[in-house]
Amino acid sequence: MLQAIIKKGKVLSEKVPVPKVSGNTILIEVHKSCISSGTELKSLSASKKSLYQKAKEKPEKVIKVVNKIKSDGIKNAIDFVNRELNTGTSTGYSLSGKVLEVGRNISDIKVGDRVAAAGAKNAFHAEIVEVPRNLIVKIPDEINYSDAATVALGAIAMQGVRRADLKLGEMVVVFGTGVLGLLTIQLLKKSGVRVAAIDLDEKRLELAKHYGAELILNGANDFVLQIINWSGGFGADAVLFTAATSDSKPLSDSFKMCKRKGKVVLIGVSGMLINREDIYSKELDFLISTSYGPGRYDSNYEEEGKDYPYAYVRWTENRNMSEYIRLISQKEIDVEKMISHHFEIKKVDEAFLKANSPNSLMIILDYPKHEEKFENKIIISEAVEKNKFNIALVGTGNFAKSMHLPIISSLKDKFKLKAVVNKTGFKAKNIAENYEAAYVTTNYSEVLNDKDINTILICTRHNSHASLVIDALKAGKNVFVEKPLSTNEEELNQIINFYSKATSKKPILFVGYNRRFSKYIQEIKLHTQNRINPLIINYRMNAGFLPEDHWTHIEGGRIIGEACHIIDLIGFLADAKISSISFEEITPSNKMYQSSDNKNILLKYEDGSIANIQYFAIGSKKLSKEYMEVHFDGKSIIMDDYKELKSYNCKIKNISSKISDKGHNEEWLAFYKALRTGNWAISYNSLIETSLATFAVK
Repeated sequence: MLQAIIKKGKVLSEKVPVPKVSGNTILIEVHKSCISSGTELKSLSASKKSLYQKAKEKPEKVIKVVNKIKSDGIKNAIDFVNRELNTGTSTGYSLSGKVLEVGRNISDIKVGDRVAAAGAKNAFHAEIVEVPRNLIVKIPDEINYSDAATVALGAIAMQGVRRADLKLGEMVVVFGTGVLGLLTIQLLKKSGVRVAAIDLDEKRLELAKHYGAELILNGANDFVLQIINWSGGFGADAVLFTAATSDSKPLSDSFKMCKRKGKVVLIGVSGMLINREDIYSKELDFLISTSYGPGRYDSNYEEEGKDYPYAYVRWTENRNMSEYIRLISQKEIDVEKMISHHFEIKKVDEAFLKANSPNSLMIILDYPKHEEKFENKIIISEAVEKNKFNIALVGTGNFAKSMHLPIISSLKDKFKLKAVVNKTGFKAKNIAENYEAAYVTTNYSEVLNDKDINTILICTRHNSHASLVIDALKAGKNVFVEKPLSTNEEELNQIINFYSKATSKKPILFVGYNRRFSKYIQEIKLHTQNRINPLIINYRMNAGFLPEDHWTHIEGGRIIGEACHIIDLIGFLADAKISSISFEEITPSNKMYQSSDNKNILLKYEDGSIANIQYFAIGSKKLSKEYMEVHFDGKSIIMDDYKELKSYNCKIKNISSKISDKGHNEEWLAFYKALRTGNWAISYNSLIETSLATFAVK
């Protein structure tokens, strides 16, 4: 299928695999999509800028890069940034089409339904899209697809009007008569509000007048005085700012046009250098309108499909979208006069050029009907390396991109990335091209049925690990899965049952417990393995704060998802089975911190060793993340953040590193050796014990 991609100042129509539907999403064959001349042209312009310009405009991203340099080193950080800059971005957020497939958790939408959809993470300019249920509304037969494709813009305008909370007969200024402004004017007129419109474009102002603005003013003139005069000398009850500019003066003018105790609602984009005197003397309210309404940017609402109670949140983003569609169906809102041009998706580059021209207002992309079947697999090359372990990567998150893929690339004599699997094909295709994979697919079964692929690398979110592992093992593939192996005991039992019943040669299973392979831990092991008495180990993981609604808490929690590293490491050093587990957790005084990721865990081993793990989210960011003390036979060894070792009463190898060296390269070498010899790098019993221990502490 074709999808529009912004890359280095250009908009390209690229061929990518069809996305795959999940439980809370719907697959839509797109008929029309709407180009936003504000938001999308801003993204296009940003993609042209130099690295220096981007750094200057977004210093917070520079801080992230600096932190990455500290954690991964200069070369890895620079390589990662370059790959991200060259990847490009998807674009589009408002469309209409017909339902192709419905997720298993959705019952109120059927295949064949006509729908409109919104969302910058899903409703792309693409022939087929996968969109969460709460970002989709049905459209009646009397509405054409072009009008319905404006649903996101309509919901944005509607939410801005709701934020203004205007009463019948009040006087409001709409600053900016692009698509958002013109829709806002129509909504205000239907609400019985008197409207004035300001813009620099005379043609748009004429449209504003057609849609009901009783006063239109060119922004090149002294409009502030005219607005005050129009309102009888008092000033407007409110200004709805729908323009898109980096200049702060228009916003300042908006404050000046307001009456005492008036309000300004920011719906569009503005420079934010605010003069206190513009607001203070008249005690003005400055309000922000967030996109389509309540639910926006809430993953529980948008991704998980959890609606807000109707009685308490009357207008969510989905209800705003539905109401906008209803108004179109009743011919209360007219968008036809705002549509200046149509282009086919294959000519999206021309469409964006036209969108940037003075005579363009709103452009609709058309998607011709295709008789041929859309493919969920794109062939990039036919190359197969028979003498290497051919890997299929499943999941293309940041850790896979920044850590695993560069290591695989550096071990070209041992591994070959054969395929990339991801829910959305665009990201997967970029990775496949960068690392010279043979193909990219959104269908996991493709790689499971590929006889040339013998190894699966799983880097998806935590709650999908176990099911992907089981499917791969049943297909006879060796598996490298990022931690955790499983998020619950039921799924773990499926893996246990597989290995207990398997009669032929069993595939190798490896979990990304990299710390045991670090040079620091290997050096400690050289000294502890010949000890006479048990170990006492104190391990601190200053995990850092994550908000309560972070997906890690939802998908198993942080003990299962991260503390598993420590339990595996201590088991490696003790070289004995766990005999008992106990733990204590904090009792928070408010909801800032949680007990689930602030625990003291005590492990007792059959050889008499004990380990105390402090896993916490309440610590300082300035404190190193990980620290371990190992005591035995009158000796002590201290490891600080995988950067330094110190010993007392025993002679250790002098090793240190500027960045934390947690053994990621070494774990891949250990995995390779396991594949070659058939001897597991981490024993099966150890993998199961670590998972069970995390379940006991969770």
